[in-house]
Amino acid sequence: MAIELKKVTLENRGDSHRIVLSKESQTSTSEIIINLNWTQEVAKKGFFANLLNSSQGIDLDLGCFYELRSGEKMVIDGIQFAHNQGGPRERATKQGCLTRAPWIWHSGDDRSGAGDGENILVNPKGIKELKRIIVYCFIYDGVAKWMETNAVVTVKVPENPDIVVEMGKQNSTLKFCAIAEILLDATDSITVKKLLTFHTGHAECDKAYGWGLQWHAGSK
Repeated sequence: MAIELKKVTLENRGDSHRIVLSKESQTSTSEIIINLNWTQEVAKKGFFANLLNSSQGIDLDLGCFYELRSGEKMVIDGIQFAHNQGGPRERATKQGCLTRAPWIWHSGDDRSGAGDGENILVNPKGIKELKRIIVYCFIYDGVAKWMETNAVVTVKVPENPDIVVEMGKQNSTLKFCAIAEILLDATDSITVKKLLTFHTGHAECDKAYGWGLQWHAGSK
């Protein structure tokens, strides 16, 4: 783990960092931001590169499993709120809700990573109701080309250094990756732990971390 003035980088699987929230943070109007960003490496040219579709861009999707202290468990990502099943942050939809439980809202889909990436917002006012979040990303379409993504998840907590989880050069052929676990203490702390485990999809990751949801095929 590398600690700098403005960020903490979790370098190895199992590394974790705990942040104690001030009372001001818990009542702040500023959200905790979970950001996924990635870059597109320049694709190789030539016949074989085109044959293997290596010139196609990579579309990563950010999502999370969440658990409330009430025992409620659910998932939020672009597939869940596709086809007009999402909505603004103030209204409870499959995109989440920021002003009441689950206190989590996905800001929308980014197909390229060229901008600010994708964001999940967490309202600090809900820390007493939130228990656990598993942050994941997946390649929605195409082959698993993690080596070309340089994907980074950054957890931004108001008045604290950013917590950075870098995927690094991964060569897994699986298209779904659980990147980090966020544990929320009922009083005043957040602990971020690097996972970096690969799975065949939502259902397998669900089973690995004990969510117990029912799954069926979906699309964006």
